[in-house]
Amino acid sequence: MPPAPARRPRIAFAGTPEFAARALDALATFDCDIPLVLTQPDRPAGRGMKLMPSPVKQRALAHGLTVAQPDTLKTPELRAPLVEAAPDLLVVVAYGLLLPRAVLDIPRLGCINIHASLLPRWRGAAPIHRAIEAGDARTGITLMQMDEGLDTGPMLAERTVDIAADDTTATLHDRLAVTGAQLLIDTLPALLAGRIRAVPQPADGACYAAKIGKAEAALDFRRPAVELARAIRAFNPFPGALMTVDGTPIKLWRARVEPASGEPGRILAVGDDGVVIACGEGALRVTELQKPGGKRLPAADFLHGHPLVVGQRAEG
Repeated sequence: MPPAPARRPRIAFAGTPEFAARALDALATFDCDIPLVLTQPDRPAGRGMKLMPSPVKQRALAHGLTVAQPDTLKTPELRAPLVEAAPDLLVVVAYGLLLPRAVLDIPRLGCINIHASLLPRWRGAAPIHRAIEAGDARTGITLMQMDEGLDTGPMLAERTVDIAADDTTATLHDRLAVTGAQLLIDTLPALLAGRIRAVPQPADGACYAAKIGKAEAALDFRRPAVELARAIRAFNPFPGALMTVDGTPIKLWRARVEPASGEPGRILAVGDDGVVIACGEGALRVTELQKPGGKRLPAADFLHGHPLVVGQRAEG
């Protein structure tokens, strides 16, 4: 008799934002069954604060997959859909909920996570923002076996991505999302076959990528211009770096370092090629700005409707 066909692996998925949706799209092309997709409950968004499904939910429904949206996984009742799905493996990507031991133990092969840094550097919620803000030359994706710690599990695979001098969190996010999805698909065959041994994270180099808070958006012009330029790139698209001039808040989206000097926060030059603002060391030439309720505009267009003048003071 011919051998019985091998059973297709059952791989459940847990994720919420667009970064995770890219990985779900890739998983949907893999030779497996996806018995369940977990994602955060719908949240109010937009001017009308209408309840909106997460990008992962939208993608899961488009693929015809079953979705569950518990607000916690701490109770047996809320874990029941995952238990009933009987997955061999759970893939977790930016889900937004901590998984208790009871969840980690449900899949036969455990739970794996796609994390947007080269662990142990930048464990935590905002690894892309913090890598740019810190001036890192490279980052990457780590595929790890999950444990009960915060991004502390042993590593299964990793892939490095260079950080370009003009990268923002938005541009780097998109490259890392593609890289993470591809690394998952490249690693799954060997992982499912038991040919990969998880390696403990290095003992040195661990640091924490704290969640970005809106309060961080306000720029302190006493800091060096090179640091503020990185912050502007790191806070693009959220929360947007912020300065206030004569009581008017203005968001700064693009800037480069200039060798000029002056009193920190003082506007040194204004022109179509940007607004030059003195910093604690050097200066910033801001080339894209936005007023409340307005659009992001190149400096030349912004200044036509919202003039700034030399000598004005910018504050955080």
